[in-house]
Amino acid sequence: MTTRIPLKANFTGSDVTSLGEFVSTDSIAVAHGGTGGVTAAEARTNLGVDAAGTVNYTHPANHAISVITGLQTALDAKTTESFVTTAITNLVDSSPATLNTLNELAAALGDDANYATTTATAIGTKMPLAGGAFTGAVTTNSTFDGRDVAADGVTADAALPKAGGTMSGALVMADQIVQRPVLKDYAETKVAMAGTDVDLSLGNVHTKTISGGQTLTFSNPPASGSAGSFTLILTNGGSATVTWPSSVDWPLATAPALTAAGVDLLVFTTIDGGTTWMGIASGIGMA
Repeated sequence: MTTRIPLKANFTGSDVTSLGEFVSTDSIAVAHGGTGGVTAAEARTNLGVDAAGTVNYTHPANHAISVITGLQTALDAKTTESFVTTAITNLVDSSPATLNTLNELAAALGDDANYATTTATAIGTKMPLAGGAFTGAVTTNSTFDGRDVAADGVTADAALPKAGGTMSGALVMADQIVQRPVLKDYAETKVAMAGTDVDLSLGNVHTKTISGGQTLTFSNPPASGSAGSFTLILTNGGSATVTWPSSVDWPLATAPALTAAGVDLLVFTTIDGGTTWMGIASGIGMA
């Protein structure tokens, strides 16, 4: 049979000027369907195949094959995402590839959004499906099932201990009820009065040294319907005139005579928001 040699077009610029036969030094680029080489070795190199026929997946011509094959293997074996992330990077960076998004790649493997979203970081940052360790902060607006977190979103480290424990900070009740407590080894805040106002928001034990006439006032009692009391410890209360609030109701409507040089202990209680304070001298001349 007569050997037939393919013809080629000879160009001058963009114009075909003549036809001719291929010679041994001619080649067709890979992009045009050829090997781009004039020898078998050159052809293998250009196609990313070695002399033994092994495919070189790092070769640009084989990026798409590398990514699809490698990603399918990784997903089937449920391995770590490191290889998957590298494969995706290769795919996106490989200009001949057409599968250039994670969703398209997942679709090509018959998968869905479980493996990919439109963000390039989705696979590498997915939470483990069954066990695993977090290596960074978790930010969420969702609810964790089975979490050790109060229903109002208070984190476990800020919640009250469920069974025993030690409080390491102040507990502000904001006028809420504490029901059926058993108190042991407790203390009350002592307030050394700088002025003449007994402010119950600061504490329930107040001390003051009398020097010169004083007109006392009581402020911030509990709301009407709740009982509130405080203890007042006066030093040298009888050394000068002490004027009490008009709301104080003394036994027999008579204020006690205070000690001129010594300590007196007085207790006041209200059940109507401070409209009336029932006063009693618990100890006169204590020291």
